[in-house]
Amino acid sequence: MSRYNRKRIVSKKEYLYRVFISLSMIVILAVFLPKGGYNKYEYKIGEPWEDAQLIAQDSFPVYKSEAQLKRESDSLRRFYEPYFELNTTIYEKQALELREAFKSLPHDGVPTYYLPHLLDKLRRLYTQGVVATEDYDVLKKENVRQVWLFENNESHPRYVKQLFTEKTAYEYLMAEEDSVRYNHGRLLRCALEKFIQPNLVYDAEKSLQQRQEIDAQLVPYIGQVQVNQKLVDHGQIVDEYTYCVLQSLERFQKTRSISNKEKVLQLTGQVTYIAIMIILLLFYFEQFRSDYLASPRYVMLVVSQCIIFPLVTYTFMMQSLMTVYVIPYCILPIFIRVFMDSRTAFITHTLSILTCALALHHPYEFIVTQLVAGLVAIYSLRQLSQRSDLVRAAALVTIASLVTYFCIELLQGSPYNSTNGFEVKIYIHILLAGILSLLAYTLLMPIERIFGFTSNVTLVELSNINNTILRRLSEEAPGTFQHSMQVANLAAEVANSIGAKSQLVRTGALYHDIGKLENPVFFTENQSGTNPHDNLPYEQSAQIIIQHVRNGLRLADKYQLPSVIKGFISTHHGKSLAKYFYVSYKNDYPDKEIDERMFTYPGPNPTTLEQAILMMADSIEAASRSLPEYTEESLNNMVDRIIDDQVAAGYFTQCPISFLEIADAKDVFKTKLRTMYHTRIQYPELSGQVTKS
Repeated sequence: MSRYNRKRIVSKKEYLYRVFISLSMIVILAVFLPKGGYNKYEYKIGEPWEDAQLIAQDSFPVYKSEAQLKRESDSLRRFYEPYFELNTTIYEKQALELREAFKSLPHDGVPTYYLPHLLDKLRRLYTQGVVATEDYDVLKKENVRQVWLFENNESHPRYVKQLFTEKTAYEYLMAEEDSVRYNHGRLLRCALEKFIQPNLVYDAEKSLQQRQEIDAQLVPYIGQVQVNQKLVDHGQIVDEYTYCVLQSLERFQKTRSISNKEKVLQLTGQVTYIAIMIILLLFYFEQFRSDYLASPRYVMLVVSQCIIFPLVTYTFMMQSLMTVYVIPYCILPIFIRVFMDSRTAFITHTLSILTCALALHHPYEFIVTQLVAGLVAIYSLRQLSQRSDLVRAAALVTIASLVTYFCIELLQGSPYNSTNGFEVKIYIHILLAGILSLLAYTLLMPIERIFGFTSNVTLVELSNINNTILRRLSEEAPGTFQHSMQVANLAAEVANSIGAKSQLVRTGALYHDIGKLENPVFFTENQSGTNPHDNLPYEQSAQIIIQHVRNGLRLADKYQLPSVIKGFISTHHGKSLAKYFYVSYKNDYPDKEIDERMFTYPGPNPTTLEQAILMMADSIEAASRSLPEYTEESLNNMVDRIIDDQVAAGYFTQCPISFLEIADAKDVFKTKLRTMYHTRIQYPELSGQVTKS
């Protein structure tokens, strides 16, 4: 039986908890799932129709394409002729002002014959029409060739090129062929720019009416589809007319109201589909990872991942944002792989992708690409202990996604059947998703804080002996520090041999005895000749030794160590006895009743494979220091005796370790101890004096 799937009795309360979580997920996903009353198809001009034969269920008009409508609209706009009101009073006003201004000019400066000449030019200018600069720019922008000038309910046409702006009007007044008779310098003294003012006023109402009459001539549709008419067949190349038909179908379906029956059927299908995905996920945990179901933090991690990514996908679809390929879905299997295991990561990722695909119109390419990306993420990230691991995994996932999507396009014939070639936008979004997947590293700490997990990244950081508490241990209790280092090496070797988490047990071993910092001299590895226990009763000495577990937990709280490290501190002795003082007490007081609670560690016993390994390594390393001689036989007997006693005492009954794994652990301990305590070869001495020849 798998160590992850220990059978146990599930209470009624726990069943209700599972039902509540499942129903909550179904409701949340169903509420946010995009609702649509029409089928959106994917097609392009020049590509084959990939879906089944399409038959019209209703009659609807076939609308022209946007490009065709724009061409026809631009063509009709040539006949657009806006209206301007001609204001005749402006000329009279400006002519009067010119006469008055001319009187004030010195006669020796500007001759009097200039006045009638300028008045004539001013009259012709205003008769032709002066339009405001901004109105003239609009006319040019819209390519208007002719406008209508109306005065006293009468209108007559005028070409736009014949109109003046304030700038061209001034240039007209200043331009003279007879530059001798009409000197340019004298014209400047007249300040003619003061007498130029637009006399054509844009009439928005009449112009709008004329524009509407022209637009009404534009026919938006090119035909009519009848009921049961075949629209397109499977494999048929989509030409321009078929494209217009399909566009018109979607337009018609968008505007068509959905009946209550259709809404109910659609909602039923969505809820059923989501329920199937969640039930499959629940069955997986029940069959293969039931231990995770008993832990709320594991349940909430999986639930949050399975809700967040579908909701992000649904949001992208509803808001018509970038394609969903820009979403870094590989973060999901990365987190599940780091905090749980590979099989759970793959199953969770698969079901989550299938749930996301419910919102897509053509999910095949999406499902295949994301499943491949998830598998590569799981395979390439066996452990996340440094940034380079994630960078390598992100690069491999991106390459795998690009190659997979490229292969799908080749299989579907997109490059040579389409005028547009490859979907470059999709490839760019896949690259962006690869970059965004690096966010997994920055999100590790929040997830650890929220759900109470400890990643390898954190364990590696805690293993740094320059950390405050480990530095204190090396300075204030050097013997305990050396003992912890040796235990860490032994435990890590065993963990690697039997498939446990080596980094976890190594880090736990470094911190398991930090409680000895409170009274380091009471522990033999830190003593240098004097033993303070010689003057203390056995019960008191035992309590001082036992107290290092409680002191360790207090220090762990002070230095904010993760709960998984606290587990090693509390379980490395389990509920065993402080055997030296217990046996000494019984030998000295054989007739006195003994209170075993005074000599028993608070526990609990190990509950994980890694805690069991640490318990064995701690006892074996400590006992090895007291052996009178280091022979292969003595080391083997010591290992067998200590571990067999622990098994017989029932210290490992609550943790998932098998007899085969215990046997493998024994072999590793024996091999490592023989390497650590081997005797060196004695070098021979010279038997006589060596002379040079």
